[in-house]
Amino acid sequence: MAKDKKFVESITDMEVDFPQWYTDVVIKADLVDYSSVRGCMIIRPYGYAIWELIQKQVDKRFKETGHENVYMPVFIPESLLQKEKDHVEGFAPEVAWVTHGGDQELTERLCVRPTSETLFCDHYKNIIHSYRDLPKLYNQWCSVVRWEKTTRPFLRTTEFLWQEGHTAHATAEEAEAETIRMLNLYADFCENVLAIPVIKGQKTEKERFAGAKATYTIESLMHDGKALQSGTSHNFGDGFAHAFGIQYTDKNNELKYVHQTSWGISTRLMGAIIMVHGDNSGLVLPPKIAPIQVVIIPIAMQKEGVLDKAAELKDRLSNFRVKVDDSDKSPGWKFSEYEMKGVPVRLEVGPKDIENNQVVLARRDTGEKITVSMDNLEAEVEKLLDDIQKNLLIKARERRDSKTTVATDMETFEKNLNENPGFVKAMWCGDRACEDAIKEKTGATSRCMPFEQEHLSDKCICCGKEAKYMVYWGRAY
Repeated sequence: MAKDKKFVESITDMEVDFPQWYTDVVIKADLVDYSSVRGCMIIRPYGYAIWELIQKQVDKRFKETGHENVYMPVFIPESLLQKEKDHVEGFAPEVAWVTHGGDQELTERLCVRPTSETLFCDHYKNIIHSYRDLPKLYNQWCSVVRWEKTTRPFLRTTEFLWQEGHTAHATAEEAEAETIRMLNLYADFCENVLAIPVIKGQKTEKERFAGAKATYTIESLMHDGKALQSGTSHNFGDGFAHAFGIQYTDKNNELKYVHQTSWGISTRLMGAIIMVHGDNSGLVLPPKIAPIQVVIIPIAMQKEGVLDKAAELKDRLSNFRVKVDDSDKSPGWKFSEYEMKGVPVRLEVGPKDIENNQVVLARRDTGEKITVSMDNLEAEVEKLLDDIQKNLLIKARERRDSKTTVATDMETFEKNLNENPGFVKAMWCGDRACEDAIKEKTGATSRCMPFEQEHLSDKCICCGKEAKYMVYWGRAY
């Protein structure tokens, strides 16, 4: 048994060193490996399987709302990028440039896409001519490159996977409705699939996307009290349309500019799953995105009939993602390994269980073990997975709420951040200078101005002038 424990003992306790705990989990759970390319990660099969389940379910929701998938080039000519001034200035520090093709210097530098607004705009100006061509509801799944100074797997890497939706509409009202619709889609997915509660709101002018008229966000809170921007939706208005000349003829035969949106989530969600649900034994995966929902561990599998019964049970549970581990590792090692990987349910079956027509089910979220009859196995497993899914969301919401505090003065603001790290709700006057001052003094940034506003006081937390907004503040990844 001592050897079996070593698998988990190699993880740093999250209470001792949370960043190291995170690194240990992503490596030990076989999610990623480091590559020879600075800041780039190798997503291993188990990690990629989680991403595929996220992608599959989100993509289904996109298609149900009328969106189509496309693919744009990975390179953007510098002249194209320069067409939208605010946009290029916002991304300039992170851009990777291609200057040579083979041994020939290029006549124009090519940017390796950090995002694809300019490419979509260049395409839309060629295909949108009439109101009959609208709306255009496009999305692409791809990777992007941003030259980050400090990297960490999933949370901030030089190259990462994501989806980016880009739509064009006839009116400002339609674009705004689309922006909010997609934000709500993300929020629903995070809560009901990833079991991650989120705060929905609008970013301040300082924090909004480069070139956007308005940026909306879903913010989640990690186990260590730091915030994570988990998805964004941007209303571009007609700014990009003017820069790129995207016009259409309306029903009155008048020439109008389109109104655009952009929205995206990325493999950063993988980091959120780890840091919201994980514990000192490793991952804890919500059943809806777990590559293995049930792992069957045969006990004393050398004895006659045990492996056959395990195979039979797997067939019976074919509606779920099930694996039988018939390797020669000890049961104790297997228990630790699948706890590390966050498998929601472990099914143990041995000679005595077969004799008594029963199995033992162990749930990853609470560690509770229950004995159930084989006759009711399918129903019991379905019920257990559903309960785990719900319980993870409840636990995450309770933890977030316990780490969400209110401050009406700077002394309380700082005290809350230091003594109970998490979200701090406080009033703000709307002045950029106060936002900058709060960050400089506390390290906290404005996470969002929530849609559900509360009146906590009449005065700005920083300057004492008349407050305009209630803001969620927090230190963030």
